[in-house]
Amino acid sequence: MQSLHSKILGEGLPMLILHGFLGMSDNWKTLGSQFAKNGLEVHLIDQRNHGKSFHSKEFNYTILAEDIKNYMLDHQLSKAIVLGHSMGGKTAMQLACTYPEVVDKLIVADIGPKQYPAHHQQIIDALNELELKDIDSRGEVDAELSKKITDYGTRQFLLKNLYWVEKGSLGFRMNLVVLSNKIAEIGKEITSNAIFNKPTLFLKGGKSDYILQKDTTKIKEHFPQASIETIENAGHWLHAENPSHFFEKAINFINQ
Repeated sequence: MQSLHSKILGEGLPMLILHGFLGMSDNWKTLGSQFAKNGLEVHLIDQRNHGKSFHSKEFNYTILAEDIKNYMLDHQLSKAIVLGHSMGGKTAMQLACTYPEVVDKLIVADIGPKQYPAHHQQIIDALNELELKDIDSRGEVDAELSKKITDYGTRQFLLKNLYWVEKGSLGFRMNLVVLSNKIAEIGKEITSNAIFNKPTLFLKGGKSDYILQKDTTKIKEHFPQASIETIENAGHWLHAENPSHFFEKAINFINQ
C-alpha cells in the first residue's frame, strides 16, 4: 500500500486539506500556515496522480477517500477536521460519508455532492498538445498554453505542476495520461445513499455557479447538519481570490 505525500505544519488538532483537480498541496501553503498558527496540525496532502504522490491507473472518489483513510492510519490520526476544494471537496465528502468516525468536522469549498458535466477538456487538451521535449523554459510553456487557455490565473495554476525532471528536461508532476482518461470521474456524484451527520460547512464563491440555490436540498440529504455560506468577490478559486474571508469563515466554524 502506497502512502500519499504531504507537508505537515504546526501542532494541535489534526486538519487535512485536499486540493482540487490538477492542483497540489502547495496551493494551500499560505492558508495552511494560517490554520497552523491557530492551534491546528495541518496536513497538506497530494492526492494520487497529483503533486509528489504516487501514480496509479485507478482513480475514482471511492479510491481517493480510501487513500485519505489509509493516510490517517499511517499517521496515527484517529479523527481530523477535513477541508477539500473542488475535486478535493468531493473526496472529503466521500470520506466523511464512508468513514464518518474519522471526520470530526467537514469543510467543503465550492463543490456539491451532485454530478457535474465534464468541463476540463479544453485544459486537458492544451496540456496534452504540449511537446515538452522541445521546450526549454517555463515561459515557453506559458506561451504555448496561452494559445488555448487565455486566463492568466489558470495558466499560472497549471504551471505550478511543471518541474525539471533532469537538466534540460521539463515534466508535469500530475499523471496527465491517467487524468486524461479518467476525466469523467471528476464530475461524478458521491455515493448516492451516503450520509454524514456531523457539523459541515459549505463555502461557495459569490461569483461561482458550482453551488446553486437548488442544490441545497441534495446537500442537506447527504449532510443534514450543513450550513452554506458565501465568500464574496470570489469565484471557484475562492480560497485564493478572497483568502482572508475564507480563513475567517473556516476558523470560526472550526472553533465553534
